[in-house]
Amino acid sequence: MIPVMPEHIAPAGIDDLHQVLADHHRYWGERDLRPLHLSALVHEFGETFLAARAEDGIRGYVIGFVTPTGTGYVHLIATRDDTRGTGLGRRLYAAFADAAHRHGAVRLKAITSPGNAGSIAFHRSLGFDAAVVPDYNGPGRDMVVFRRALPFD
Repeated sequence: MIPVMPEHIAPAGIDDLHQVLADHHRYWGERDLRPLHLSALVHEFGETFLAARAEDGIRGYVIGFVTPTGTGYVHLIATRDDTRGTGLGRRLYAAFADAAHRHGAVRLKAITSPGNAGSIAFHRSLGFDAAVVPDYNGPGRDMVVFRRALPFD
């Protein structure tokens, strides 16, 4: 665990995305999720790509956007390996919820694979409802879909 130094959560840019990708293993371990880090999401939804920065670099980030129907969709959220357990994931979600609400969101949504017990527990602790949706990601590719209303308390 790192010493407690305050981080600042703010909109990020393409250089931040490149830094996150360079340090991918620090956020995702052995899971290779680099293909999900789409530059277009940063270019088009920059106000809802947020990074938590401190003197020691980017500690965590969230990539999301707001749909035309008022859903703040969290595409990816990650904290650096040495910041886990500090509440940073909750703070990132709260910052995203605020940004999404400013852009018209009335609810939040995220997805994960059924085997991702950590993500399921984390989202439930944040007050999300969770439901397995068969074939969500194509035939035989079930996903857990999380939903919760705003505001994010």
